Amino acid sequence: MTPAARVAAAIELVAALEEQCFAPGARRRPADAVASDFFRARRFIGGGDRREVSGQAWAVVRQRMRLGWHLARVGVAPTARLLVLARMLLEAGMPRQAAEAAFDGSRYGPPALDQAERRVAAALAGRSLLDEAMPEAVRLNLPDWLLPAFAARFGDRLAEEAAALEAEAPLDLRANLLRTDRDGAARALAAEGVVTVPTPFSPWGLRIPERRPVTGTAAYREGLVEVQDEGSQLIALLADARPGMRVADYCAGAAGKTLAMAATMGNCGRITACDTSAPRLEGAARRLRRAGVDNAERHLLVPGDRWAKRRARSFDRVLVDAPCTGTGTWRRNPDARLRTRPEDLAELVALQHDILARAAELVRPGGRLIYATCSLLPQENEEQMERFLARGPGFAPVPLGALWAALVPGAPPPCAGPWLSLSPGRHGTDGFFCAVLERAA
Repeated sequence: MTPAARVAAAIELVAALEEQCFAPGARRRPADAVASDFFRARRFIGGGDRREVSGQAWAVVRQRMRLGWHLARVGVAPTARLLVLARMLLEAGMPRQAAEAAFDGSRYGPPALDQAERRVAAALAGRSLLDEAMPEAVRLNLPDWLLPAFAARFGDRLAEEAAALEAEAPLDLRANLLRTDRDGAARALAAEGVVTVPTPFSPWGLRIPERRPVTGTAAYREGLVEVQDEGSQLIALLADARPGMRVADYCAGAAGKTLAMAATMGNCGRITACDTSAPRLEGAARRLRRAGVDNAERHLLVPGDRWAKRRARSFDRVLVDAPCTGTGTWRRNPDARLRTRPEDLAELVALQHDILARAAELVRPGGRLIYATCSLLPQENEEQMERFLARGPGFAPVPLGALWAALVPGAPPPCAGPWLSLSPGRHGTDGFFCAVLERAA
């Protein structure tokens, strides 16, 4: 594809994202699903061109609030063409002449800018993306309705954490202890030219400083490593699933934490991966086979299901990786900051409370309930724990300090306080929360 054709494709993709994800009344589909459909319908776009087109569109998504503010300030609505043009001028810093030339009117390129669009280009040329006149929420690239919650969470570190949520996320891997250890995984990857460094907190983690594909490596195909953010690894670590235990991963999804816990169990005992989505559990089956996990089973949770009632108080560990707003993963899913609405948070908080109550019934006396989210919001984390414990269901917190000392001897925990609370700015991980509760014997 020519550079102009790439710009035209990026405009088409941005238009699809605007229509399906962000516009009032839109279906609010995840952006990666929209992009997948977009490229599936355009198989003529090769790999290199696809990365370039995606990069341009995702740059618009990451800066959508700021770009929209600039366009509103010059009195125009944010069309896909103007968003791409504004991104070129404000975020990429292109000279006006070069940005206008990208709309070259060629056969596969975007039509030339009309007179009104040229006036917009003239108004935006030479400006900075960040402007002192911006409201605080726009300047920090945070939804205005979430600003109070973020301010309460981070205080004087708010600007630092907001900036970290815009940065590119690292690529973290977890060594599969069923097949190797961290050093062995690092050597296998190095033999294929993939340089890694140990993650600072997870004893199983490897980080690739220069992001590159790993799914084509022999180390990945042979199940030596799994792609998993370090923060997610730490939740599996704190679950402390041991050989011979009965473990339930109650909201397993694609089973990333199931895989990690199966490894700490050494394939001994039984782990059940539960979810309400059959496709997610089917994807989990493929990952379990590649990793060499043979002590796991899957269970599809459906309305009227008596599975939980028959297994009440029978599990040593029950992990609830609860559905949440995903505010801690905005580095990887920048569209989520635009799609999430206040009503979503209210619905999720209620759902989390309901899931916790049901999952708690599975924990045996003396067993542990592990609650986790990939959210940075107190409503989904600390406040959820306060609400659960206030009900008096016979659970007590297991302090992070004591857990960490037993699981990672000689190393300080990543944070102070009773719960694990991770953020991109302070820890370099996605934002995660994890609380461990023990049922009275």
